[in-house]
Amino acid sequence: MSLTFHLSQISRLCRPTRLFAFDGTWRALIGSCLICSLILGQTPVQAQENSGLIRDAEIEQLLSEYVTPILKAAHQNVGAVRIFIINDRSFNAFVADGRKIFINTGALMDAKTPNEIIGVLAHETGHMADGHLARMREELARAQIFSVIGLLAGVGSVAATTRRSVGPVGADGTGQMGALLGPQELVQRTMLAYVRGQEEAADRAAIKFLTATGQSGAGLLATLERFENESLFRTASIDPYLQTHPLPRERLSNLETVARASPSWGAKDSPALQARHDMMRAKLFGFTGSVSEIIRRYPVSDQSIAARYARAISAYRYGRSTEALAQIDGLLAAQPQNPYFYELKGQVLLESGHASQSLEPLRKAVSMAPNGLPIRVLYGHALVAANQNDEAIKTLIYATQHDQDNGEAYQYLSMAYDKKGDTALAQLAAAQSLFEQGSMVAARTQAARAQKNFPEGSPNWLKADDILNYRPPKLD
Repeated sequence: MSLTFHLSQISRLCRPTRLFAFDGTWRALIGSCLICSLILGQTPVQAQENSGLIRDAEIEQLLSEYVTPILKAAHQNVGAVRIFIINDRSFNAFVADGRKIFINTGALMDAKTPNEIIGVLAHETGHMADGHLARMREELARAQIFSVIGLLAGVGSVAATTRRSVGPVGADGTGQMGALLGPQELVQRTMLAYVRGQEEAADRAAIKFLTATGQSGAGLLATLERFENESLFRTASIDPYLQTHPLPRERLSNLETVARASPSWGAKDSPALQARHDMMRAKLFGFTGSVSEIIRRYPVSDQSIAARYARAISAYRYGRSTEALAQIDGLLAAQPQNPYFYELKGQVLLESGHASQSLEPLRKAVSMAPNGLPIRVLYGHALVAANQNDEAIKTLIYATQHDQDNGEAYQYLSMAYDKKGDTALAQLAAAQSLFEQGSMVAARTQAARAQKNFPEGSPNWLKADDILNYRPPKLD
């Protein structure tokens, strides 16, 4: 579906790195250690708390094309890496679990050229290529051991001092606290220095990968310049030794010379790629921007395809379906081979109560799009709404087999089974949908109900059993 929002999937997708139960300094430090983030001053935890994932075939395909050459240059398994889009207007990106790249809509909307986003993806690939997450886990484990040793030594020192003293150590008792906190502060600073070193290494790797693929590092420098401009008002009060990232000016000075020395420094994005980038930004503004913002960025006087796309989406989003359909037909007349215009037309028809009419444009979109899985889910939804349940089940089973993280596909599959009167499969699909959305209690309830109706040891019984026995992974 065009820009489908999934509000609760991020935590499930980041489960192995969900170590944010610690308090104080260690909480922030562990977050930065186990999720390597591009930006200075905001952790992925902050970005996640009120955000959700966005699924969109057009944007996912474009980002895949951006990152694929970079991954190949870094000798990474292209098929094993996935990019997830977070509905968050801050400019940020991060790596989790070693093979998952998360990027905020704010980065996609603010970056004016493909090269800027490619530079961001190259930085995150640098973290993956150097195994920063795995190495950080090892370093963190050592640091925790040293911290405990230091803490015990501090406790021993306090105990010895107390035995020799009638009163507290120091006039106000602060001597004891200093003995306890000293080792932890030392470990903290050591770990932060280690993390900053990884960020510098990821920056250098990004330039290396960009050069290897014949692309400029100018986009990455533009991003760092943006960070510098945003942080100017607060850098005077920042202790550089208590940051997870080098300060933006330091990052710029470290990279600028090597980036400009690259033979690819003057390389430019192709007009065709720039046009697709502009379409992505228009789509995101159309779906997430306010009315005033869309009018300001894409006034009626702007007759570019991207501006017309944003206005058509805005018309649909704010309930002007007839106007939106007319504008989409105009877009299709200009670009009859654009699958995402057919997708949008199908979505507008479906969500305005015309499910049967939505099937043809969605069928075309599925057949034409290079990455049609999110569109296929929308098509499955339309088939369910049009009571074509056999075709819906076939379509949605294909979608779940090829995109197992898509809780929405399981949701519509459950609806299709329910309409056909197959209660057990409807319950199993509902359990899978709830599981993918992170609703574990409800998922187990549905799985338990479904499992009773399948022969023990059968494939469907085992699927239900997997949900019932699932426990979030723990840090080694």
